Amino acid sequence: MSHKKNWIRFFIAAFLIVTIIYFVYFKWSITPNEIRDFILSFGWLSPVIFWVMYSLGPFVFFPTTIFSMTAGLSYGAWPGILYIWIGLTVAAMTGYWIGQLFGKSMIKWHVLSWSEPFQERIREHGFLYVLILRVFPLIGFDLLCYTSGFARVRFSHYLAATMLGVLPGATAYGLLGSSIASGDRKLIFLAVIGFLILLGMSYLFRSRVKEWLGLDHEEK
Repeated sequence: MSHKKNWIRFFIAAFLIVTIIYFVYFKWSITPNEIRDFILSFGWLSPVIFWVMYSLGPFVFFPTTIFSMTAGLSYGAWPGILYIWIGLTVAAMTGYWIGQLFGKSMIKWHVLSWSEPFQERIREHGFLYVLILRVFPLIGFDLLCYTSGFARVRFSHYLAATMLGVLPGATAYGLLGSSIASGDRKLIFLAVIGFLILLGMSYLFRSRVKEWLGLDHEEK
């Protein structure tokens, strides 16, 4: 049953990605060049603005996905991937500190059945758990930040695991945004397929990773 739910979520996510691209690029005629020109109009400050926006994301629960796509769209595969990677790292640091300072008041941890045993495990195996959950995002980006801070995961381990774990996602978003900016429909199609394959792999191993990490308590 859990495996079936995972695939349903995957197809919903895939549908949303394709739908957004269709409406923005083909239906509403908002050209990638217009978005890119607006971002780049800030000149050398534009990457800094991106990173500040990333850092504020955990405060307002704003999805980092939007920033990542925009960076790939504005800067291309390179240095877009680098900017996304830095932005995700900055956002992860902010989220960690929020969880450390305000974690108990922000989230009702007692409502999450997996919370207590998971906090013990992630505190003990911080680097490995954070790395796996960045590569296989079984819980939200911000929630993992808050949990790591609240559980007092060693910051150096958390940061190193995050910087490694977000690389596949940063690369995927950079290439996808870059392909949209190119205007080449064939390239866009190939980038979307590649992105969906990466997303599909995350869902394919979702149940096994979830069970291994002790997150399966959530489903029971």
